[in-house]
Amino acid sequence: KNKVSKRPAITRPALSRAAEPGRDKRDGGVTNADLIKLYYFLVQTREFEDTIYRLYQQGKIVGGAYSGRGNEATAVGSAYALGPEDYVFPLHRDLGAHLVRGQTVQKLMLQYLGRATGIARGRDGTGHYSDPEKRIYGNISHLGAMVPVAAGVALASMLRNRRSVVMTYIGDGGVNVGEVHEALAMASVMHLPLILIIENNQYAYSTPLSKQHNVERLSDRAIGYGIPGVTIDGTDVLAVHRVCKEAVERARRGGGPSIIETVTMRMRGHAAHDTAWYVPKKLLAKWEKEDPIEKFDRLLTAKGLLSKEKKKTIVNEIKNAVEDAARKALEEPYPPGEEAAEGVYANP
Repeated sequence: KNKVSKRPAITRPALSRAAEPGRDKRDGGVTNADLIKLYYFLVQTREFEDTIYRLYQQGKIVGGAYSGRGNEATAVGSAYALGPEDYVFPLHRDLGAHLVRGQTVQKLMLQYLGRATGIARGRDGTGHYSDPEKRIYGNISHLGAMVPVAAGVALASMLRNRRSVVMTYIGDGGVNVGEVHEALAMASVMHLPLILIIENNQYAYSTPLSKQHNVERLSDRAIGYGIPGVTIDGTDVLAVHRVCKEAVERARRGGGPSIIETVTMRMRGHAAHDTAWYVPKKLLAKWEKEDPIEKFDRLLTAKGLLSKEKKKTIVNEIKNAVEDAARKALEEPYPPGEEAAEGVYANP
């Protein structure tokens, strides 16, 4: 008689409960300096995206503009759990992950504005780029298609004994794509160092969660793969960081993949052109009280780490840097049309 292998476990922290740095042994080892850095990245993410939306409304953004408002804690907290040797595959609402990995505001502004001096040389905008030096591999429009690629990078890491961990993201809609299942099935069998963050923000474009899934927790999919799965409050940056840190350390030890579902709310439409008229106002009002930046602000203030003066200094520094980056980027040229085909095919 075949024995069913026991499912590994990851601690399930209570939703809406922040870890107590210095008291909670599961706080991910964050210091006071880390707490301020996390706050900085959260505010920086919000300010950058708000600026991008304003530029879009002014007709200065080519293509679309996507907001991660309400998702900042998930992007920042998860990426902050990675080491410099690890890889990250962010989605279009994970700007914070790019910033945590060291991408500069100036380079990102050039990228979002589609300038010739941008990371993708104006061939694409938003997060559709890769920066191998920072081990950032951006998403493509076909959500779910990058998860198998991330699994492939995890396989390469394992075969080369590099002990690098790969973190990738998917939404509550994209998680139903068949390629995601194929990648997880392979990763679980081969014990690949892969972490999948399921960003459950309640809506896949205009389709609510109730019309996509018939389960309470999307992380329960992990049961079918025999890997750890956990659902956490995606607006709690410390909870996200703590659980992701645990998963990263487990993967680095050879423990295999994990699924982490972060529960958040998409506070804006699918993109800047979408008014999100289909989202109940009461639902948005409920989640407005769970704003990740305001929650973390209150925590740091209560601990005496964020005075009004320090907060003002941080916010002004970020605003000035983003405004300066936008001004400089707008002065840069678009790529010339005759170069449109360059980089599409390998040069002989």
